[in-house]
Amino acid sequence: MGVSGLFDLGGRVAIVTGGNGGLGLAMAEGLATHGAEIAIVGRDPEKNRQAAERLRAAGKHPLVLELDVLEPGSAERMVEETVKRFGRLDILLCNAGGNIRKRPEGYTDEEFQWVLDLDLVSIHRQCRAAYPHLKASGRGRVIVIGSILSLMGAPFSAAYAAAKGGLVQLARAYATAWAQDGIRVNAILPGWFDTELTQRARADVPGLDEKVRSRTPVGRWGRPEELAGVAVLLAGPASEYITGAAFVVDGGFSIAV
Repeated sequence: MGVSGLFDLGGRVAIVTGGNGGLGLAMAEGLATHGAEIAIVGRDPEKNRQAAERLRAAGKHPLVLELDVLEPGSAERMVEETVKRFGRLDILLCNAGGNIRKRPEGYTDEEFQWVLDLDLVSIHRQCRAAYPHLKASGRGRVIVIGSILSLMGAPFSAAYAAAKGGLVQLARAYATAWAQDGIRVNAILPGWFDTELTQRARADVPGLDEKVRSRTPVGRWGRPEELAGVAVLLAGPASEYITGAAFVVDGGFSIAV
């Protein structure tokens, strides 16, 4: 296999949750550009429509599923509909997530649990539903999207950090459990990327923009398309001997002092 073949996703089918915007859409476009068929899972019908148009412009005919990953049965439905449409499932990219930003003492039990359910428990459900098809593929890939807050602390994201830290351990556990089934499970830990969600964070957290720019060695926020490369790496043949790993993509933010 030549070097280009290491990143060839032709004949592979991917589900991308939260794939209708921001980092999810950028990674979905990256997978599609390298040959994968894409199923996008998102809650917002208008964002779903716009994402589908962008993928069609890349020559793909995506499946678009209007689903809330917190709803009972949503994981099973997204897998069932994807396999029904494309006949197989090779890649599960778990990107859907959310945050409630406040100091730890301010969380209600319901708020804290909501973040854990969305950012951690729902990922388990998605992986469990996808497992038989990923095993049948013989080349299954699970990519979970954590955060640099999987590694670091922040006073305004205790629930999110707990969930994303747990997600790294979840990926490691699944990696050991499923390696003999031909399934590779890895995590991507993005830093501060310029998305709709982080634009809201900048409004919520005074001084965040200046802090990110000054601490990041690269000197700026990340662009969503800059996350696509590592997603393609972990989705295809190039990652055959990579499992249980956590790839930090943050412009150096987490290593700076």
